[in-house]
Order: sequence, then C-alpha cells, then structure tokens
Amino acid sequence: MIKIQSFTFNPFQENTYIAYDETKECIIIDPGCYDSNEESILKNFIEQNHLKPKMLINTHCHLDHIFGNQFVCDSYQLKPVMHRLDLPILEYAPMAASRYGLKLGSIPEPGSFIEEGDLIEFGRSKFKVIFTPGHAPGHISLINEEEKIAIVADVLFRLSIGRTDLPLGDHDTLIASIRQKLFNLDDDTVVYPGHGPNTTIGFEKQNNPFTK
Repeated sequence: MIKIQSFTFNPFQENTYIAYDETKECIIIDPGCYDSNEESILKNFIEQNHLKPKMLINTHCHLDHIFGNQFVCDSYQLKPVMHRLDLPILEYAPMAASRYGLKLGSIPEPGSFIEEGDLIEFGRSKFKVIFTPGHAPGHISLINEEEKIAIVADVLFRLSIGRTDLPLGDHDTLIASIRQKLFNLDDDTVVYPGHGPNTTIGFEKQNNPFTK
C-alpha cells in the first residue's frame, strides 16, 4: 500500500511529496525545500523511516517545485525526471528566481524524460503518468487508480485551479486537462495538490467554481 507524506516548503508554500510502500523504496516528488532547515526536514524523514529514494519526479518545473532538485540530486544521486515540454520552464527558473528576489543555486539537468502512459515503479507500487498541461506546458500528474491516489501538483486545487498567466500557460488547455483526464477518475480518488489541502475528485466535480 502506498503511503504519502507531504511537506510544505519555501516562500510559495509548495507541497513536496514522498510516496513509499512497505518495501521502504520511495520516490520524491517536486522537492521544494528552500533552505538548510527544510532540507533537513526532508532528509530526516527519509532517514528516520529508513527509506530508499529511487526517483526524483518533477510534475513541472516552476521555481517553487524545483528549489530542492540539487539537494536531492546530491544527497541521493538522483537526477530529475520530467516531461520534455517543460524544459523551457526549467531554463527560465533562474530568471524567475531573480524576479522574486529569491536564491536558486545550480539546477541539475534532467536524467530522463517521461510521457503519458509511462509507469513510475518503486517497491511493489506504481503510478501511471498522465499528461495534464495548461498550468505548464509539460505538466504531468501521477495516478494510482487501484489505491485512488492522484498527485496533481498545480493542475487542480481545493475549490481552485492552477494559474495560467505564467509564461506558456493556457487556461483552456488546463480546463481540458481537468475535465478529460482528472474528472474521469473515481469520485473518492484523493487529490494531492501542489498547494493547499487535499481534496477529492468528487468534491471538486460538485463544488469547484472554475470547472463548471
């Protein structure tokens, strides 16, 4: 059974996730740790639970979701895995940091690229990759339909959606991703967003004002 641990990091209050199972293998998703204290929080959880990181996944490459990429790369010898269409967002990250007056160290190059339909496997568990662009051109979500888990980052929030006014964002594309990819999941699927509290697919279908 997959367990999900979340951390809220950096000035943007971004949700970083660790997914793991009974084998202790884990994947790190969108490490947003911004300073040494946040890095310690992430590392201590991994050490205290005797976890073995197997993969670093970026759902997309906006600044707040990649602050900790270099730390994870250095600590666990993992290069980020992402969708190729988000390379322009990754390349823009240093300029975005400077515009916000934030520090961003070196950025590791992607180790490989993933696409819709790929499987992310760790231990006895797996996530299916689905392509959910709109907030970012290469945004992906991770789905386990059997355990009803959807790690969607900045596509869908509780009673809200990801912003589309950033470079290469597109509102119509985002809404299509939500309606055609996420709203096809079971209503009791738990949604793990990139910001804010968890929600469910059914709750958002009924209540989200942006998807009506």
